[in-house]
Parts: sequence; C-alpha cells; structure tokens
Amino acid sequence: MEKEKITNSEISDLGVEDLDTIVLFSRVANGLLKHKVMDKQQILAELEALIAGPEPYALKRGGKFKNLAQKVLELRQQGQLIKPQRPINELKKEIADFPVYGIEHIEAGALNQMRTAIQLPIAVAGALMPDAHQGYGLPIGGVLATTANTIIPYAVGVDIACRMCLSIFELPAHTVDDKTDDLKSILLKNTHFGMGSESKWHDDDSLFEKPDWKATKQIRTLRDKAYKQLGTSGTGNHFVEWGELTVQGGALEGVPAGNYLALLSHSGSRGFGAGIASYYSDLAMKKTKLPPEAKHLAWLDLDSNEGQEYWIAMNLAGDYASANHHEIHNKIAKAMQLQPLLRIENHHNFAWQEKLANGTPVMVHRKGATPAGNGVLGIIPGSMSTPGFVVRGKGNAQSINSASHGAGRLMSRNAAFKTIKRDLVTAELLEKKITLVGADLDEAPMVYKNIHAVMEAQHDLVDVLAKFQPRIVRMADAKERPED
Repeated sequence: MEKEKITNSEISDLGVEDLDTIVLFSRVANGLLKHKVMDKQQILAELEALIAGPEPYALKRGGKFKNLAQKVLELRQQGQLIKPQRPINELKKEIADFPVYGIEHIEAGALNQMRTAIQLPIAVAGALMPDAHQGYGLPIGGVLATTANTIIPYAVGVDIACRMCLSIFELPAHTVDDKTDDLKSILLKNTHFGMGSESKWHDDDSLFEKPDWKATKQIRTLRDKAYKQLGTSGTGNHFVEWGELTVQGGALEGVPAGNYLALLSHSGSRGFGAGIASYYSDLAMKKTKLPPEAKHLAWLDLDSNEGQEYWIAMNLAGDYASANHHEIHNKIAKAMQLQPLLRIENHHNFAWQEKLANGTPVMVHRKGATPAGNGVLGIIPGSMSTPGFVVRGKGNAQSINSASHGAGRLMSRNAAFKTIKRDLVTAELLEKKITLVGADLDEAPMVYKNIHAVMEAQHDLVDVLAKFQPRIVRMADAKERPED
C-alpha cells in the first residue's frame, strides 16, 4: 500500500512559487505526516494559515513551523510575496432584519454577535431567543439559517448535541419528600460528573456497533474516550435531578393529569463532541477567512471532505448524546425497578437541514436553542431552584421553528463569584426545599434570568404542557472547571 504523501503540487496550490521554498515546505510537511504528528488535511490547513500570517503563527505553534515562517518572512522582505489562495470573505454591508424575542432581557454583546452573524455571505435568516447571551461566534440562544451546503462548527457549539431528557415515573410527586434519602442515593450511585469522569459499566453500548465510528481519523481517535464516558454528565451547567412534574389534563399522551415524580438531565456529547468541535472549528477558521469580528463563524462546505467529515461526526455526536442520557435514565429506572410512563428529549447545539416557510432549503444552526416545529415536544429548564417546562412547538416561521433552551445567564461566572453571597443561595435552596449535591456560586439561581419572563417572551413559539420543579439536584463538584 502506497504511503500517504503531501506533493509539491499541493504545496504550490497554497500559493508557494519559489522552488527552494516548496522543497522546504515538503520536507517539513512530510516529516510531520510520517511521524503522525498531524494528518494530511490538518498539515495543509496549517501551512495555509502560516502563509496568511507567519509572525504570530510561528510563535503560537511552539516552533513546529519556525523555519518555514522565517523563510516566508525572508521572501516577503525580498519582495517575493507569497499570497494566500483564499481571500477574506467580506461581510454583507447591510444588516438584515431578524426577530428578537424578549429584547429587554438580552445584553448588547449578544445582539452585536447576532448582527455580525446575519452579515455572513452565507447567512439566509436568523433569530434571537429570549435566553440569549454572549458566546463565541454565534451567541448562546442564537438561531442562524445558512445556505444548505454550509455548516459553521462554532455556530453548533463546543458541546455538540447538548440536550435535555425527562423521564416521568408513575409515582406521586410527594415521593421526593417521602424517599429523599433513597432517591439521593440512587442519584449518587448512577451518575458521574467531572471533566474526566467515566462509567464503571454500561447498560447498553450498542451505539458503538455503528460503522460511523470508523468513518474518519478524528472519530477513531476519540472513540475510546467516548466509550468510557458513556453515561456521564460533565461539568458547568450540566445536571441530573429529581423533581415534581405537574401535567395538565390531556397535554401528554399516555400521562393523565396529575403530579408525578420525574427525572431530568442536561448534558451533551462529552469529550467526544468537544474534540470534534475543537478540531473542525480550528480547521474552518483556517479554510474560510473572515474579518476578525466574524472569525469564529468560519464555515465548512458540505461538498468538501472536511465538511462531510464534520457532518458525519456531528450527527454521530447527536446519537451519542442521546445514548448518554438513556444510559443514565435506564440505570436509574432499573434501580427504581420501574419503567417510565414517558420519556421526552430534545437537543440543542446542533445543525439541521430544513426548509424555510418559503421552501428555501437551509442549514439551521441552533446554538442553545430548542427545536420548536409544529407539534414538536421539548424541555426548557430554569435553574436549580426555579421550574422548567415541557413544551410543544407552534412552528413559528419567524423564529425558524425555534425556542429558548433555558432561562439564560444573567451574569458571567466570574461576576457570580464576585457578587453572589453564599448565605443567600443557602436560604433560597432551603425555602424551595432543594437538596443540592455539588455545584458552586457560578450556578446559583441568581445568575440566571427570570424563567417566567423568558417563557412569557416566547408565548408565540411554544405551548406549555407541564411544569417541572427541581428538588434533588446533582451537579459537578465546585472544584471542576465548567465545560458547558
């Protein structure tokens, strides 16, 4: 079998014309390839980035490309400029209108990020949900429809396919008071939190029989980590909690009106999703050049190898995130010796191929936004002491069939540590009869917007079917670095 190689013509295609420089680039590139420091696709992207700007590049890369960067600088000083083949994609001059739900609840930074996103040359439509706050590239709570063959890794997010999952049990809500210690014990025995947390055993690992786990080098590299972390919940705002669910008459099929014990979880695709997001976000920013204010919104074309690889990996991360929640819920259900009456789930931080109301095919990125197509069920949580809601989408075309994914942060984590008083949090939890395991001040109820105001701002987007009140909440230990 012939060994993979980076050819002189491939280096020349990057914009290198000087023969000695081509030979130098080839020697370094193929050395990295031979010793498996990087794969071919990444090396070519790295070389292209070097050509675009060698000074900061060489400093950031710890010397791997130092000689190449120096050569590029020498050629430029001699007037032999190496021009990158990929020009900067200019933003649209006009800022298209987009709906903003609950604008009085949204910070200026999030609005500005959405305005930048809607100026992308590939942008078709956008919307901002009432829980929106500033993030990287697309704001959290931002919905962006782009041309159908483009996808933006940073508009999907770092925690790909982060999702909600709710299991409703045929037990009265007061079980959470009658059996507090037992329910807390079951939670502790069957959940795992933390950056490197792993499961000791799996209830169902059949997902790993899918051939997609062999589809790309990046997926293969992360497979073992994904397997070990199946059934774990990460850090930051991720949680697994028992609570009281109040269901309206006829709202949920198979669940009569009443008050039930329910289990709610929030987490995503763990280290697998984070690894995929990091690799392809970096690659997109090297392949698609944008002005500085929009650099994190770099996209991949689905008709390219990189775009297809990311699409496969993103969808696999969606399946994995769902299986991750099922693992947690199934273990707890078995410990309860009960099967849930109903399980509801939805994910955010994802991209879907959809059509706008006028029939235009688009790629819809929902970064911290819940799918809310007509009749689609979803879950919108509040905070550790405030209610969450089971909702049914109304299929609002203006919002691009979307709703908020939660209450949304009112302040940053740093601000929370500086301003929130621990005794006030303790008093709040005591008043609401909340048993808390883990978490710190950066996840205190006070750091989140008023969930009732957020829900009122999106009454045109969803109908409320049931209310979930948290009672026994488990999150990562305070020492853990947030990864949400």
